[in-house]
Amino acid sequence: MSKLDELIAELCPDGVEYKNLKEICGTITTGKLNANAMVENGKYAFFTCDATPFRIDSYAFDTEAILVSGNGSQVGHINYYKGKFNAYQRTYVLSNFNYTDVKYLLHYLKGYLRDYIMAHSKKGSVPYITLPMLQNFKIPLPPLAVQQEIVRILDNFTELTAELTAELTAELTARRKQYEYYKDKLLEFDKSNFAYVPLSKMGLISGAGVDKKKNDNEMTIRLLNFVDIFKNKYINSSVPNMVVTANERQLINCNIIRGDIFFTPSSETIDEIGKAAVALEDIVDCVYSYHIMRLRLYEYDFITSKFIRYYFESREMRNQINKYSQGITRFGVNKSNWEKILIPLVPKQEQERIVAILDRFDALCNDLTSGLPAEIEARQKQYEYYRNKLLTFDRG
Repeated sequence: MSKLDELIAELCPDGVEYKNLKEICGTITTGKLNANAMVENGKYAFFTCDATPFRIDSYAFDTEAILVSGNGSQVGHINYYKGKFNAYQRTYVLSNFNYTDVKYLLHYLKGYLRDYIMAHSKKGSVPYITLPMLQNFKIPLPPLAVQQEIVRILDNFTELTAELTAELTAELTARRKQYEYYKDKLLEFDKSNFAYVPLSKMGLISGAGVDKKKNDNEMTIRLLNFVDIFKNKYINSSVPNMVVTANERQLINCNIIRGDIFFTPSSETIDEIGKAAVALEDIVDCVYSYHIMRLRLYEYDFITSKFIRYYFESREMRNQINKYSQGITRFGVNKSNWEKILIPLVPKQEQERIVAILDRFDALCNDLTSGLPAEIEARQKQYEYYRNKLLTFDRG
C-alpha cells in the first residue's frame, strides 16, 4: 500500500467533501484593465486571456493567486503567480484560499475547469466564463495531508513529463531541421544534367472546381477543399468532410482519381501558395473546390505524382511561385502561369529514391500515429491518466 493509500484509509475512508470554488477562494474577482494596456519590458506581470503573461508598469494585486482566462481562444487557461501583478478585465483572479493547498487546487483546475466551461457555456456562442459559473465549480477536498501527498506525486510527474517532453521536442526540432536540409539537397538539381519541362507538358491543370456557395444544382456530394490540401500531404476517402451541391457534369469534370495532384493557387500569404497533396486512391462521389487546382498527369505514374508533390516544396519551386505570384492583400498564381512552372525530368529510379527518403522523414516528424509527436502526446496522456486517478474521490 502506498503512502497516499494509507493516508486516505486513515483520514477519509468514507469519501471526501466537495465545496464550491466560492467557499475555497475568499476572493474571486477580475482585473480592471484593457488588454492593450501592456508595456514592453514593464516591471510587473500582466495577465490577459492569452496563455502567456505580458508586462506592465503598474500593479493592482500583491498576493498568491490563480489566474483564469475568462474568454477567447485560451478560455479556461490557468496561470499561477505570487507577488505583484496586474490583470485584464476578463481575467479572473482567485486568491485568499481556504481549506486547500494552493498547488492541489491548481492541479484540479488545470485538469477539469476547461471541460466544465465548455459544458456550461451557451451552445452556439463563443465560450466564456461568468462569475456564477466559476463560483459554483465544485472541488473535492480531502484532508490537507492527502492533498499535499497528491501535490508531491503530481509535481514530480509534471517535472519528469516536462523534462522528457522538452527532450523529445528538441529531438523533433532537430529532425525537422534535418528533414528540411535533406529535402533541399534532394530536390536541388543541376540544370546541365536534367531537362526541365513546363507543368503543361506533364499533365492537364484544371481550375474550374465546384463553388460551395451555389445551391442550384442536383445532388449533394462531398467536397475536397482548400483546408484539406493545406493540412494533408496525401488524400484518401476519409479526408473530405464538407458537402456541396453539384450536377452530373461537375461530378465528371471535377472527379478525383489516384495520382491526382491538388494544390493551392492563391492565399493571403505567398508562402501558402502551392501547398500540394496527392490522392492515394479514387475518391468516388466527391468533387474538388474552385479554390484549389488539379494536375492530372497525361501518363499515369503514382511515383511521379508523389515526386512532383515534394518538388512543390523545393526552393526552386518556391522561387518560381514568387516570380509568378500577383496581388496586394491576397496573392495568387493564375492558371496560365502555373502551366509555365518548370519541373525537372528526373529518372524514375531517382524519383523513387527521393520519395522513399522524404516519406520516411515525413512520417517520423509529422505522423501523429507514429514517431516523435506521438511519443510527446503519449506522455501527456499518461500524465492525465494518473492525474485523473489521483483526483477522483468518493463523496463523503
